[in-house]
Amino acid sequence: MNPIRIGILGYGNLGRGVELACAANPDTQLVGVFTRRDPATVHPYGENVAVWSADELAAHTGDIDVLVLAGGSATDLPEQTPAAAALYNVVDSFDTHANIPEHFAAVDAAAREAGHVAVISVGWDPGMFSVSRVYAGAIMPNGADYTFWGRGVSQGHSDAIRRIPGVVDARQYTVPVPAALEAVRSGANPDLTTRQKHTRECFVVAADGADTAAIEEAIVTMPNYFADYDTTVTFVSQEELDRDHAGIPHGGSVIRTGTTGAAGENTHVIEYSLKLDSNPEFTGSVLVACARACARMAAAGETGCRTIFDIAPALLSPLTPEVLRATML
Repeated sequence: MNPIRIGILGYGNLGRGVELACAANPDTQLVGVFTRRDPATVHPYGENVAVWSADELAAHTGDIDVLVLAGGSATDLPEQTPAAAALYNVVDSFDTHANIPEHFAAVDAAAREAGHVAVISVGWDPGMFSVSRVYAGAIMPNGADYTFWGRGVSQGHSDAIRRIPGVVDARQYTVPVPAALEAVRSGANPDLTTRQKHTRECFVVAADGADTAAIEEAIVTMPNYFADYDTTVTFVSQEELDRDHAGIPHGGSVIRTGTTGAAGENTHVIEYSLKLDSNPEFTGSVLVACARACARMAAAGETGCRTIFDIAPALLSPLTPEVLRATML
């Protein structure tokens, strides 16, 4: 069987993570990378990977089975994914939770009109955590959901800071509040506000002469990203950022606590957790698994937008249904 031909739009940390995931999956092949930079300056790991200008997106539809979009959710994906879905089967990791319904509608319209399949908002949250929330809620209806992220670097939030005028570079850490996490794990079912569950730490490199007070204000008041959290902003040099914040770790837990029994006398805690050395490499791995599912759905004649909720586990796996039944059940 021929491998699934993958293309990547965007070749930053996430794009490189997607390339590494393609190399780890024998049934996928990265054939090309689209970039907004000068293609001559972009050097993929693979020797036979083409590098094309993003302006050439429409010129390679015959070369690619699934295009993985590796841009940011703040400004890239809301425009890129619907446009790309008109040309390709696509997968993205759009992670602005509040705007997913709007993003889904735009991508679905473009994909249906073109006869393509689009899978949006896959990664670990939204993505793997989302599946855990749905499974746990279906199993234990009398309960409550809690999601804790970090401590780790959020690529999307860091990207959002870097888009602020005057910012050269930035890293943003999401940090669970320990007391809140322990209260949930105890089965106490606490009623927690967004602000009580997490804090956000931002390390920012400002351009020479930039108005740091204005940058800080833009960060702490940014809707959907920082406005609902206690946020600290620390300005550092590029050297400090490179030395102390070079890695991109992340992780977290999604927990459902609830009860069963005639009087709710039995308490249960369901927890799914991740500890990631590399957020982009793990997210890239999820994107490639979903690209496999996307290609399979397209081959079956499906069209339109999908989320992780619409994808059967067997479609994500490289294993055959027979092997899955024999080894995974």
